[in-house]
Amino acid sequence: MSTRNQAIKAVQREPAEVVYAQELENLKGMDHGPVPPGWQMSPRAVEKFVRGDEKLGIERKFVADRAMVVRTIISLCTSRGCLLVGEPGTAKSWLSELLSAAISGSSTLTLQGGAVSHVGQLLYSWNESVLHNEGPCLKALVPSPLLRGMMEGRMVRFEEIARCPQALQDALLSVLSDRVVVIPELAGEEGVVLAREGFNVIATSNSVDQDVHRMSAALKRRMDFEEIRPIRNLSDEMDVVLREVRKANVRAGVELDLDEPVIEILVTMFHELRNGQTLDGRSTDRLAGSALSTAEAVSVAHAASLNAWYYGGGSMTVELLMHHIIGSALKDQPEDRRRLRHYFETAVAPRRGGNWQQAWALRSLIH
Repeated sequence: MSTRNQAIKAVQREPAEVVYAQELENLKGMDHGPVPPGWQMSPRAVEKFVRGDEKLGIERKFVADRAMVVRTIISLCTSRGCLLVGEPGTAKSWLSELLSAAISGSSTLTLQGGAVSHVGQLLYSWNESVLHNEGPCLKALVPSPLLRGMMEGRMVRFEEIARCPQALQDALLSVLSDRVVVIPELAGEEGVVLAREGFNVIATSNSVDQDVHRMSAALKRRMDFEEIRPIRNLSDEMDVVLREVRKANVRAGVELDLDEPVIEILVTMFHELRNGQTLDGRSTDRLAGSALSTAEAVSVAHAASLNAWYYGGGSMTVELLMHHIIGSALKDQPEDRRRLRHYFETAVAPRRGGNWQQAWALRSLIH
């Protein structure tokens, strides 16, 4: 085998607690606020980690109203779980990862609602080899991320919780209300797992999923709901897209200077089509088949960067970007093609400036 094939490949994406390890250490070192039981820093320090603090050299990682972020942090101080609800691409999972990293020092205890189909995946299963040789015992127990979080006093992330079968949602009730899981196969105290300080559940769900409306009523009562909304301010959205695309490009080994006016075309189009309104207040059609979220704008700009790097001589042009914008905006809704053409005719054509005129000249890509 060649040396090239033997080389250890880099991790594609490291968790927040690894990427921002130095920031977390710095915040803990200067944190003089009261710390909730089981947490590694105070709520104020957690907020600074999420929202950033320029004076302290802490990067802003999430754009949202301060009041919403504070409410979410405080809800995790209580014995209630927290459910982040919002449109696809509004960084709900990223917020849950950041909060878990700051509160517990780890964000990797994660369940995926759509992948949980039986109680063993939700709570625990058994190592069949050990079970066969020694019978039910702690050594044979294979705890789920939820049970590990209880045992270790850590935050557990439950992604797309509404997609979890309702019977299994109900199985969460004793965890969230009584903070206990009973393992009937184990005798005595070994069969009772009591949650340690620091444990809680932070869940996410897309508001467009009908399943969120059919969630267990009892489970809803045991969780605080917070709505995560799209970024309202265009300049804030530009900052996020530029920052995240640059990071993605570095990870991919792409040495490309982003042309900010070109990226602004993408962010403005997504912003206006998502909101159904142009920046100057005129109504426009929303696209039905695509979220056109900030996260998707990052993906489109990164794809255009890769195209420019491998095929475009290292220069991102409006033409390159437009191919990826069209591919992202037009999916499985035939009427979206008409809506996008109407947007170009009413919002793109009148705009002055070379980049916008280039975009208008490429309108034939929509047909």
